[in-house]
Amino acid sequence: MMMTPADLDAFAIGFMLTERLADSTRDVLSVEPFEAEAGWIVRVTLADRCRGRIHDRVRHRTSDTGCGLCGIASLEQLRRPVAHIPPRPRSGARALFSAIAALRDHQPLNGATGAVHAAAACAPDGTIVAAYEDVGRHNALDKLIGATAACGVPGFILVTSRISFEMADKALVASTPMLVGISAPTTLAVDHARAHGLTLVALARADAMLVLNDPWNCFDAVAGEGLEPPTPGL
Repeated sequence: MMMTPADLDAFAIGFMLTERLADSTRDVLSVEPFEAEAGWIVRVTLADRCRGRIHDRVRHRTSDTGCGLCGIASLEQLRRPVAHIPPRPRSGARALFSAIAALRDHQPLNGATGAVHAAAACAPDGTIVAAYEDVGRHNALDKLIGATAACGVPGFILVTSRISFEMADKALVASTPMLVGISAPTTLAVDHARAHGLTLVALARADAMLVLNDPWNCFDAVAGEGLEPPTPGL
């Protein structure tokens, strides 16, 4: 993995879950990171019942910080089952604006380098309860999912990146009610969110957002919160 060598335990658990190599943290028996001469090695032991999945989900090259689909042998591998329909979001526009305003304070590595992404778990009122950083946006989200796997993300996930198909897929694995990104989504990501009932918001700013999928009609009352509704296309 081409990634930032921090929070490797959380990353390993999140990666096992989002790759469907494990169904829950109970399937991850041990995670052992150790430093080698040229980088870090993380050894993960899975429950015996998960062993066959490693061969089914083999990647034919190392992962990098690209689109997230690198190494997938065929497009058929995109059609992976989604176990749960995301719950109804309990957050409105105010919560999203609050989280966006606070996010910078939870990005110390980006503050020092200006070169990494973040993924944050937010409470329904927008309070950021956990945030993880990495040079790769997929890795940052895997770290967050691994760290919060036991308790889940009751509010929403906020990411500082483009929302690709795999970012939407990871959010579905995490059973978060809503995925919010500060950049634009890909068509595959929007289609995936709509097919599985994931509330999806993109181009989120301090005072505007683009709601791309709202299956629960959570944003119909934006104006009722005393806020101007987001302008389509911004």
